[in-house]
Amino acid sequence: MPRAALLLVNRDKPEALVAAEETRRLIGRSGRLVAELAADDSPLPASAAGADMIVVLGGDGTLLSQVRRAAHLHKPFLGINLGKLGFMAEYDPASVRQHAAELFGDGPMPVRELPLLSVSVRGPDGVVRPIGPALNEAVITAGPPYRLISLALSIDHQPGPSVRGDGLIVSTPIGSTAYNISAGGPIIEPRADAFVITPIAAHSLSFRPIVLSGAARVDIAVQRANATTPDTGTTLVLDGQVQAPIRSGDTLTITRDATPVRFVSNPERSYWATLISKLHWASTPVPPKRD
Repeated sequence: MPRAALLLVNRDKPEALVAAEETRRLIGRSGRLVAELAADDSPLPASAAGADMIVVLGGDGTLLSQVRRAAHLHKPFLGINLGKLGFMAEYDPASVRQHAAELFGDGPMPVRELPLLSVSVRGPDGVVRPIGPALNEAVITAGPPYRLISLALSIDHQPGPSVRGDGLIVSTPIGSTAYNISAGGPIIEPRADAFVITPIAAHSLSFRPIVLSGAARVDIAVQRANATTPDTGTTLVLDGQVQAPIRSGDTLTITRDATPVRFVSNPERSYWATLISKLHWASTPVPPKRD
């Protein structure tokens, strides 16, 4: 049976608007278009629940934002990359064109599941604020006036170490190649049932990144935070997009979300080849040219 697709387009990208015209035709030729909407933060209409898949035109950042927007629909996401990196969005317009009949028709559609992080903050008064899911990572960043902050870890209700520095990253496997790797954390294969805690500029030679079971619970007690005004200071950032202020006395709880997110896989794309082509994994350094 032909598939019904919800098309979400990053209208800030001129190339996405051009690609949307062809994508719209390809969906209509082999399947059915439920609706075409801007890839923004507005609530989805009720008709979106009738989609069999969610097609996102943009880049990895667009895909991250739309996963948070539409994860509650429990439909597989088809990311079409029009950005620079294209690490998470496995298709480009040419590959969608090639596989349109299978993707939007009744052909096989390989799907992979990726975990989400569930993140909440409990204040000193005991009130819990759900901040939302994160696909890549949850980051506690020091913020202005950029003094060291102090965070105490607890893993599965067992006391862990404290870290003083510029912050902390808790990353999923797919997010391990984002902020985590820039901060010196390890690359984790996306199928691994794990996530990683990586310090940001720790004021210690002995605090190293650690890989935990995907079923672990991490509590982070904020012992010292930076705060200047209600809108600045130490901040919790999800996927580089969602921000929430953090104050001394807060406790963050991070666990694996009960429901994973599903992505349509590109059978012609290899994760390892992507590491090599996009992130230049293990590439030989190129010496500078001499005049």
